[in-house]
Amino acid sequence: MNPLLDRLRSRTAAFSHDLLMIPVAWLAAYWLRFNLGRIPPEFVDSAFNSLPWVLVIQGTVFWMFGLYRGVWRFASLPDLVRIVKAAVAGTVLVVVTLFILNRTELIPRSVPVLFLGLQVILLAGPRLLYRWMKDHRLNLSSGQRVLIVGAGRAGEMLVRDMLRDASRSYFPVGFVDDKPRRQGGEVHGVPVIGRTAAIPELVAREDIDLLMLAVPSATAKEMRRLVELCEGTGRPFRTVPELRNLMTGQVSISQLRPVSIEDLLGRDPVSLDWEGIRAGLSARAVLVTGAGGSIGSELVRQIAAALPSRLILVDNGEYNLYRIEMELVERYPSLCFTRYLLDVADAAGLDAVFAAERPQIIFHAAAYKHVPMLEDQIRAAVRNNVVGTRVVAEAASRWACERFVLISTDKAVHPANVMGATKRVAEAICQALDQESACRYITVRFGNVLGSAGSVVPLFSRQIEHGGPVTVTHPDIERFFMTIPEACQLIMQAAVIGDGGEIFVLDMGEPVKIRYLAEQMIRLSGREPGEEISIHYIGLRPGEKLYEELFYDSEDLVATRHPKIRVAKGNGGLIAAAPEQGVAALEQAAAADEHAAMVSILRAMLPEWHPEPRVETLSTEAVQDRRNADA
Repeated sequence: MNPLLDRLRSRTAAFSHDLLMIPVAWLAAYWLRFNLGRIPPEFVDSAFNSLPWVLVIQGTVFWMFGLYRGVWRFASLPDLVRIVKAAVAGTVLVVVTLFILNRTELIPRSVPVLFLGLQVILLAGPRLLYRWMKDHRLNLSSGQRVLIVGAGRAGEMLVRDMLRDASRSYFPVGFVDDKPRRQGGEVHGVPVIGRTAAIPELVAREDIDLLMLAVPSATAKEMRRLVELCEGTGRPFRTVPELRNLMTGQVSISQLRPVSIEDLLGRDPVSLDWEGIRAGLSARAVLVTGAGGSIGSELVRQIAAALPSRLILVDNGEYNLYRIEMELVERYPSLCFTRYLLDVADAAGLDAVFAAERPQIIFHAAAYKHVPMLEDQIRAAVRNNVVGTRVVAEAASRWACERFVLISTDKAVHPANVMGATKRVAEAICQALDQESACRYITVRFGNVLGSAGSVVPLFSRQIEHGGPVTVTHPDIERFFMTIPEACQLIMQAAVIGDGGEIFVLDMGEPVKIRYLAEQMIRLSGREPGEEISIHYIGLRPGEKLYEELFYDSEDLVATRHPKIRVAKGNGGLIAAAPEQGVAALEQAAAADEHAAMVSILRAMLPEWHPEPRVETLSTEAVQDRRNADA
């Protein structure tokens, strides 16, 4: 049928119902006034004589107050408020009109009050009953039996969405929640049947088919606990997005998604001084090197949102640069930006870019970072990580830039590999330049980011897709992790609060064992580690350490005005030779491709640089012993 006719039919039926309720309420008010007994004839005549006026007035008021905009199927509190307002306004008009006509003769004073109350009951009652009947059809139990974790706002919206679903794909059996005040309660008729610790028992007892995690504000630690409980049931489970990703604040079944590794390893949402960040970046020309990489591209996205006057992208990867260019064109059509396909070690090319663009703020994200690969590619590491940093940093000083932000790594602390050694030299270059330049040089040091190019997460994902095995270098190896957006937000925050010369250390939380990461990713794929997909321990790779550090023991971490950013104060990891001389010698050795000379110069600059001995692959028994010790 035509939707317009359907709508008109619905309104006509609702209006007809309300018109019928008016005389029922009017006459019932007289009957109640006389204690449900016989009504004197003169009062009966008065009631019927007044009824046409009551019908016209109340019917008009009902229509004017919009009682027929809403649909009975979704009757709610706003509809009840409209009914009360219409009943009050109509009753007042009825009393005034009848007073003008006949001084309300033979109309007891209690009748209008009773009439008002009866109207609200007779109009609101059927609407709410209709909705309840629709929300609790008898065929509801035919869908999947669902246990909802979290009886808060998100859980309430999920249940409401299930009850409205015409296909009845899901049957909400109950909630679990740890808040004492919610125990024994109900949400839309669905009971809270226990605490989260009882999930395995309740799943078995209630024959649950699916678990829904409706806790968007849960921390990573809480999510890990809940996921472990859900995994123990052997039933599938889904989660709602995090609060920061719920743009509308509404939750529906369509937004449910599998639990991701970011849910388990991510942290509490970062609170930033966005006004300060925008004030520091807006209306300024900002240059980002490595703009097509994992960190660089996310920096570009977030800087673009801060409305710089101009954004300059530099990257030596053609495809990556093209990809971020197309994204900016689509997402920020009004943004003024330019892009340069350029190697950061190309001094002449960089100087031309600075002369043409005159950037004010530099984010230096260009770096080679793959630890095992760089162990036998020292020339590339030196050219990109050391020479490239010097070229860009000196250009920033020469062209009177305001700030230069170097993105460093935890591998620069007690470096055990070429990558860490070259990044530690890059830090020293910036600290030395800060002493002699008007430009403020700021270093930001942090650990691994989830999902970045070359990280273990995409590697494990590919291995799991192919059925395994998943390769982990060592059962005890652990790393710090944070998400790429969080890292970039904190980098921008550090860039704004820095005065120059600081090494900012981002709060990475607790380190995570790579073994745990692999096991959880296998479980989240719906399979069991060690049974359906095996984990092979292949031994540490060249230059790889078991544990990473974010600062030296001799460095003191000093709080800043942001709780997740601290400053490393002290003389940790001193460069033995003057940075300028060492970097010049490295550059000459790299130009001549003298591998031994580069190693020798780096070791002279960094006496502490000595790779850890390679750890051989452990036996299955040794791995099990370590698992038992952890447990």
